[in-house]
Order: sequence, then structure tokens, then C-alpha cells
Amino acid sequence: MKKVIVGISGGVDSSVAAMLLKAQGYKVIGIFLRNWNYPNYRENEKCHWIEDSIDAMLICQQLNIPFHIIDMRIEYKKLVVDYMFKEYSSGRTPNPDVLCNRDIKFNIFLKQSISLEADFIATGHYAICKKKNKRNHIFYQLLEGADKKKDQSYFLCQLNQEQLSKSIFPIGKYSKYQVRKKAEEAGLITSKKKDSQGLCFVGKIRISDFLQTQLRCKLGDIIEISSNDPIYQSPIIPISAKEEGFISIFTNRRKYNFGKVIGQHFGAHLFTKGQRKGIRIGGYTEGLFVLDTDIDNNILYVGIGENHPGLYKNALFIKEEDIHWISEDLALFQGNKLNVKCRIRYRQDLQHAQLQRVIKGLYITFEKPQKTINEGQFAAWYLKEALIGSGIIS
Repeated sequence: MKKVIVGISGGVDSSVAAMLLKAQGYKVIGIFLRNWNYPNYRENEKCHWIEDSIDAMLICQQLNIPFHIIDMRIEYKKLVVDYMFKEYSSGRTPNPDVLCNRDIKFNIFLKQSISLEADFIATGHYAICKKKNKRNHIFYQLLEGADKKKDQSYFLCQLNQEQLSKSIFPIGKYSKYQVRKKAEEAGLITSKKKDSQGLCFVGKIRISDFLQTQLRCKLGDIIEISSNDPIYQSPIIPISAKEEGFISIFTNRRKYNFGKVIGQHFGAHLFTKGQRKGIRIGGYTEGLFVLDTDIDNNILYVGIGENHPGLYKNALFIKEEDIHWISEDLALFQGNKLNVKCRIRYRQDLQHAQLQRVIKGLYITFEKPQKTINEGQFAAWYLKEALIGSGIIS
């Protein structure tokens, strides 16, 4: 009998994942991962890890499977939280969910599970792992979940072949409605439990308030950039990704030389491109949106309205060391191009794009301009329903 260790979060998705695996004849063990949570905020606004761990334990009792708790606070603080502070302090926008999957769940947790003689680990992600045989070579595909509104393949975009070979996603072929229905029919206590929102370790505290616990506030100027600024008047149409200056002109942060000071903020590192909340300046017919931040000079650049041209770009760049391929046989070599579909954030509709491999990295040029491409986030690219690669946006 194959042994599988299921990451039980205390939610309905992982509950049904464990139930399905047991019904399929696996020897199932439930493990709750205790991640780091912010220790010094008001008790009622902390991550409800205690309640979740109790629900996880009760689910395992209902399913009559063993239950354990693994303390991952030290690892999570080092690999996810500290990285998050470092990225924000440099003006980048990290994705802790992708990091948690890559470095915690499918790395440390997976290795510990294998050391306990488990054959696989399983989670409640809405994604599909498919084993393929190509020319007598076994490899694994990461596919979108059947429920496109709940698909979580993006959060798994940094997994590799070894990790996928040991992973099972039991609910990937079902819709959220079907998962809840199965839970209700089985009488699982989590059947009506609401989905968790936001970052677990932050709880209900606003992300800006959380960042201020480690990153000091510093008064700086808010500068409004007009949509008629000369920087937007000459659209760049690259002939080749090898053009001199293509990266600096077409994909990197713009260098604003115009604009007027309209107010002040408490730290440029507390804002991300596309953000509207927190600017706190009124008197405009439309909302103000963050166009960019200058961390070195502590300047926040904003524009009026969600259609401001400063919010949109046609391309992005990923450095050589930040490119990741799910399967190396699909990797592009220098000069190669590939038409794909791409997303730059969770739940974004897939966008038509072209990859172009160059010496120093990878360009992604979109068919349509993309709103708020944030450095530090992950771009993930797909061929049909298969996620084939990803990378950190530079």
C-alpha cells in the first residue's frame, strides 16, 4: 500500500483531498504545518492557526487517519518572511505564496515526508500533475486545474520534475462546487468553512502596517505624472530583443523628469505599482494610482485614473538566473522564440505573448499592453493548459 502524507490546513480543500486519497486505497497521514505568524499584534487579529489546527485534527479523526503537527516557524521566517521584507525594502513586490510552495511545502516538507518513508505528498491545490512518456523518457506536466476560476497552478510555477514526481493534487479535476458538495455529502466539519484570505502569517493586519514593523517610515514626496508627459509620446516598437537599450527603455523602470509634488507619503517601500489605497490625497475626479517608486530617493510617482499610460507596458525581462523550466526539454536556447500564454499574477486571465531567449535572460513581449507589471512578482507561461516555465520579473 502506497503511503501519502497530506498537508492538512484545516480547510475544505485539503480535507477532501485526504478523503479522496483514502478512498483510493492509499495509506494516508495528515500533517498540519505550523508556519510563522506575527507575534506582536493584537490577539484577535493574528493568524487563526490554533483554530485551523483543531479543524485539521478533527478532520483526521473523522477520516480515521493519523494526525501530526510539524513546526515550520523558523524555516518559514527565514525563507519567506525575511525574503519578503528584503524585497519590499528594495522596491520590489514578492509573492510569498509561490515561495512557500517552492521552499517550504515542496522542499522541506517533502524531504521530511520522504524521510518518513512516504511515497508521495498531497495538497489541496486546484492543479493537475500528469505523468507523460515521451520517447521512453518519463516526465511530469503541471496542468491548470479544471476549475479555471480556482486554478492554482500559478502558485506552483517554481516546482521541478523531482517535486512533481512525488506530488499529488487530488482535487485538481474538480470544481470548487464539487469539492464542497463532496465534503457536505461526507459530513466533513469543514464543508461550509470559508476560504482563507490573504497571507496567513500576517492575519488581518494591513500589509503596510506589517511592513512598518521592520521597515522604518520615512517622509517623502508624492509626484504626479501627467498622462501627457513626453515620456509617453514616443511608443517604443522594438525590432529585435538584441537592440541596444531595449531593456532599459522598454521594460525597466521609467526615469521621470517631469511632474509636480502634490503631497507626501511615509515610505516609498510601502507601495507597489498599481496601488490605489494608502495615497490619501483627495480632490481628484478619478483615483490616484502608483505608477512607480524611487526607493533610493524615497519618491512615489502617481497618475490620475486606472487608464493612465504609466500603468501599462508591453514587455518584461527575466534575468538568466531567475528563469525556471518545469521540464528542461522545453527550455529555450539563445535566439529561440516561442508563442505562449502568460500571466503575471494569480487569477489573471492568460495573455497571448512571445518568449525570446537572449544571452542575459528572457524577454516576454505581450500582444496587448499589461497593467502594473511589478518587479519581484512571478511571470508564468503556458502551452495550452500546461504551465511550462516561470521567472522573477526584473
